[in-house]
Amino acid sequence: MVYSFMTLNDNTEIVHSEMQPDGRVKVYMETPDEKLCFKHATCWLPEYEWEDVYGYSETEMEFFKKLMESNAHLIIDFSKNGGFLNASGL
Repeated sequence: MVYSFMTLNDNTEIVHSEMQPDGRVKVYMETPDEKLCFKHATCWLPEYEWEDVYGYSETEMEFFKKLMESNAHLIIDFSKNGGFLNASGL
């Protein structure tokens, strides 16, 4: 199952998986792009292991790395509880 986490002002969508049996959570982000169709990247938590990075600049990746570091605890918690809507009780 994949859960929506956040949509940024530039239409970047950030989603995350359920917690995997090994305790990892896959976080995927993609941004629409006129030339590339979509830029995308995957981050595995809690290791902050990045893979499949395509189209993002170093500056953009620094932003995403900081965003993951400041929100990893929320994403991990949500991944255990069925996403934001289930975890928040909304």
